[in-house]
Amino acid sequence: MPTIKDVARKADVSVGTVSRVLAKNETVKQPLKLRVQAAMEELGYKPNLAARALRTNSIDVIGVVVPDITNPFFAQLAKDIEMEAASRNHSVMLANSHDDPEAEKTQISALLDRSVCGIIVVATSDSSLPYEAEVPIVSLDRRMGDHPLVTTDHYDGSVQVADHLYELGHRRIAYIAGPNSMEVARRRREGFVSRIKSLSTQEDPIDLTIYEGQFDYDSGEEICRKVWAGTSGQHPFPTAIAAASDQQAIGVLRAARDLKLEVPGDLSVAGFDDISLASLVVPRLTTIRQPISALALSAVNRIFDRDKAAGDEEISGSLVVRESTAGR
Repeated sequence: MPTIKDVARKADVSVGTVSRVLAKNETVKQPLKLRVQAAMEELGYKPNLAARALRTNSIDVIGVVVPDITNPFFAQLAKDIEMEAASRNHSVMLANSHDDPEAEKTQISALLDRSVCGIIVVATSDSSLPYEAEVPIVSLDRRMGDHPLVTTDHYDGSVQVADHLYELGHRRIAYIAGPNSMEVARRRREGFVSRIKSLSTQEDPIDLTIYEGQFDYDSGEEICRKVWAGTSGQHPFPTAIAAASDQQAIGVLRAARDLKLEVPGDLSVAGFDDISLASLVVPRLTTIRQPISALALSAVNRIFDRDKAAGDEEISGSLVVRESTAGR
């Protein structure tokens, strides 16, 4: 069955132009209107319910695209967006990109086909869309192209973790970064590394080792085991591991238990995000709490207020100290 996207491609116009023709919008010039109508007739396209909603100004759905809904952080983010949308009598249509840039574009196109009133995207790629959308698109947490971004201040959050470990007396520290291809991972890494370098002095040096992995449990576990395997007299095991995500940090806790390391006695561990599991694991995880409710509110507001949607917004996270970190 042909879609509105097929009609747009056949008529060589945007999806928004097809939507305006379906809505009988008088701003569409007659030659474009005739071209779209000819494409619809040739393809046998039948307007769907979303198109009828457009004609009656009853569009009440916000599209949301996340990389992986099984990730606790994205699940909570989607839930808060849904609650904010509901407060405005709108529903949410949720899609997964599975961390695949091409799937992400496909999902966005599918949402546009359904004439949503706006789309919030937690991007898996920072590339732009190959076309201009007729509805507002807001980048959330991770940047996508030139769309406005609502995010946590990842740099400052990592600075808070670095300060915390330093104040506890840790001078041998390993940092597990996220994928360097992601702006979020780069900002967290830059904040932590920059702060540690500024704190390290000739009289009181800090030994920092950096590793890179994915934002998942397995990466944290594998890297912790790798660090342990490389331990020797010349390269002693770090007294603290800071991870760029809670999932990585929980993976470190799992490996530490198998290696018979006491946390925080032998090793302090800190994460980033404050997912629900962070307060359930043993020991409970020290981490940076992302302001999820504030992020969701700002993103939804930008869908409805074009003036607010122009620029980026960074919202500060906060350090939550729990039992996984202790002094030396």
